[in-house]
Amino acid sequence: MNDQHSGAEPAAASVAVPEAATALEVSGAASGEPGASGLRARAGRRAALGPVALVVAGGLSVQFGSAVAALLMPKAGALGVVTLRLAAAALILLVVCRPKLRGHSRADWGTVAAFGVAMGGMNTLFYQALDRIPLGIAVTLEVLGPLALSVFASRRLVNVVWAGLALVGVVLLGGGGLDRLDPVGAAYALGAGAMWAAYIVFSARTGRRFPQADGLALAMAVAAVLSLPLGVIESGAKLTVPSTLALGAAVAVLSSVLPYTLELMALRRLPAPTFAVMMSLEPAIAATAGFLILHQALSATDALAIALVIGASMGAVRSRSGRRSRSGRRRE
Repeated sequence: MNDQHSGAEPAAASVAVPEAATALEVSGAASGEPGASGLRARAGRRAALGPVALVVAGGLSVQFGSAVAALLMPKAGALGVVTLRLAAAALILLVVCRPKLRGHSRADWGTVAAFGVAMGGMNTLFYQALDRIPLGIAVTLEVLGPLALSVFASRRLVNVVWAGLALVGVVLLGGGGLDRLDPVGAAYALGAGAMWAAYIVFSARTGRRFPQADGLALAMAVAAVLSLPLGVIESGAKLTVPSTLALGAAVAVLSSVLPYTLELMALRRLPAPTFAVMMSLEPAIAATAGFLILHQALSATDALAIALVIGASMGAVRSRSGRRSRSGRRRE
């Protein structure tokens, strides 16, 4: 549930940074400046850790926001929480971004509408799952959507291995069958994963058609409008209780506004493949948030299953990025 549409251009910029640093170190060594290369090396390491810290902070924000949302569900219902989160996030992003409504083609609006539908569907299905199964398991099943997208897009035989590894993890989560979990909750989580894959596709297309975060703000508004009737039907006047509104705004900031902002900042200096690998850690972060806030302990088998899915996701991303690197060298 992350905004990855700005990864291409920032990734190109970030690749240039180590090369420039290397050139400076060689120059400093040639001039005989004592300790200059060491200082620059330490500065380079700090610069490299900066965007990584932003991504980790964004992941923590998303998953702890989901944990807060789970606490809010008894008061507002799953659909009510979705409505509060999307409406508050849309309001904040529209005020901050002030997107232009004129000058866009019909195809532009079609793309941003599809992005909004994917975003709304992803959140609605995920919170329905969260209402039925533990947070860590819900995110683990959800991440199968982006994993499948990566496997299909790469068309490499090695990614069949990663897909098989993820399948083993899913079987372990179900204890040999998903009936150990709430089957409806598991189905919702898998549906959320499919919508997450669609979200990634339309996020990239929206990023190419709209400047800065304008497309994200407009898509969030579309998602909020679509979710509003569902939230009102389920929760009604409960959505207007001040304490519920305050918690809903907190979920919006933690799960949408803050992580999107941190990730956009990180992608300006972090290669997109590295970012994608770090996103694979979300199930582990979610399991930690579920344990600390919701007291949802996982069995050793569940922990192993989550580790298998994380490993499969990382392997698929790395093999895909490795293929791109080799093809880039051939073009040179």
